[in-house]
Amino acid sequence: MPDTPSDPSTVLPALPALSAQAERLIELGVHERAGLSADEIRTFGAQAAASADGDGALLAVHPDRAPASALAPLLRRDGKPGFVVVDMPDVDEFTPCSLELPDAPLYLVSGIDRGDHMSNWSPDEALPALAKEDRTPLVLTEGIHWVLQQPEVLERNLCFMTIGSRLRKPNGTLDARTPAIWISNGTGRDGRERRNAPKVGWCWWNNRHTWLGFASTTGRRG
Repeated sequence: MPDTPSDPSTVLPALPALSAQAERLIELGVHERAGLSADEIRTFGAQAAASADGDGALLAVHPDRAPASALAPLLRRDGKPGFVVVDMPDVDEFTPCSLELPDAPLYLVSGIDRGDHMSNWSPDEALPALAKEDRTPLVLTEGIHWVLQQPEVLERNLCFMTIGSRLRKPNGTLDARTPAIWISNGTGRDGRERRNAPKVGWCWWNNRHTWLGFASTTGRRG
């Protein structure tokens, strides 16, 4: 494995209370995109908060209801909206791979970690290491939900991949691209006006990036 950073234990702020997360999704109109009422979001948040498993969890909408293409533009950084790179028009075809999401429109994601200690690892190296830690990688929409609730988790040189989402080709093999969320430098086809904007893009399965960790979770429940 490649060398890990000298301080692998980056402490991130606690997630907002589930009631606040519910209100945030309603404020952004996510419930409308998902075909849910504001009351459904609020009720789920309240019921989840009353459970012992709800403490510190992320409230997520199933990607079948709110895909990445609908969520990414809601991201904000320095007043700039998020975007999906132009060479990823098939972003919504990157679906959960080798993991199961709860069969429910709303669910909780527990024990989220950005995976800074795996910076400069390839996805191929990180996936088995996460399994040994009894963790599963985040899917792309979960990563977007996380940044919607906590924009500060996206930092220069400390961004993350969401390798729980993969694209399966018609012949059954997996596309070599793996989705990630980071901050645009405003270069190339991004455009200068997008410098510092949140960006949904992709990296190759066998490539390493010093500025990308691997976001993961200890579990999900509906």
